[in-house]
Amino acid sequence: MLLRAFASLSLFAALSAAAQQPLTADEIMQRVATNQDAAAAMRTHFVYTQHARTISRKGKTIRCEETTDYRITPTATGSDKQLLKLDGRVFYKGKYIAYDSLKGPADIRPTNYDDKDDASLLHAREALKKADDDTETDRNLVENMRDGLTSDKKSRDGVSANLFPLTSKEQKDMIFHLLGHELKNGRDTFHIHFEPKDKDDIGWKGDAWIDVNEFQPVVIQTALSRQLPFAVRGLLGTNLPGLGFTATYAPQPSANAPGAVWFPESFGTEFKIKLLFVFSREIILSVANRDFEQTHTGARIVEVDGATTSIDVPKTVETPKP
Repeated sequence: MLLRAFASLSLFAALSAAAQQPLTADEIMQRVATNQDAAAAMRTHFVYTQHARTISRKGKTIRCEETTDYRITPTATGSDKQLLKLDGRVFYKGKYIAYDSLKGPADIRPTNYDDKDDASLLHAREALKKADDDTETDRNLVENMRDGLTSDKKSRDGVSANLFPLTSKEQKDMIFHLLGHELKNGRDTFHIHFEPKDKDDIGWKGDAWIDVNEFQPVVIQTALSRQLPFAVRGLLGTNLPGLGFTATYAPQPSANAPGAVWFPESFGTEFKIKLLFVFSREIILSVANRDFEQTHTGARIVEVDGATTSIDVPKTVETPKP
């Protein structure tokens, strides 16, 4: 009897010691991957506004700047974007010309003109058209950079998963190191450093701060894991100094899940582009996701080719208060 009791106590002590063993960096990130995979599915129940400010700058001069609001709507496989508002300006011959539409001859709508004066409108349109010819590179840079970094149709938040090693797929090529505990954005977090397994790979390295209770990212910062090859920098005159990204995450209350759904709350980057020894620009992008609304699926009867059928229609519902 005494031996049996001693064996039970020994087993209990062993289990307690095992339970108290600190988690490794790999174990923490495996839990993050599981939660991120689940969060990606739950994000289909939200629509929200994506506010972005994108700048192309040469030296101290802003060559082109656009501030946009997009409505982000979830789909079965990703997300769609609808432009709600655009305020832009391009630098041309020592002054700025304002506009409020995406680039394209059919969409030229300058904003700095007297709408009661047809001659003023024509003059403003011609000025913007000439400015487009002269500043095409900067407008293209601004719009292509914003779309390229925030419009991944396979992502339910628009931000490409390739930028951050959060999901199971992205983590398989990374090495993780636990640096300790830190307070980040008011939350107790694990501080984890990551880098590619392949030292010759030009990928992302950086730091992630992971909530110790939720195992969700709170802040992630990345940078290129190594410089571009010398042949590219020296012979072709091309470089991307400072390229990297920062994302912050926050929970959104959910009526469709037992807990909150974590979303990227902000996303940003600031880096330089140097091409062919003659072209140099600094690109600045800051994005904030806001005005979250939850959706549920309703049924609507419609007629298609003479026959009636039922389709699913997403409807917004009030997001519960925290």
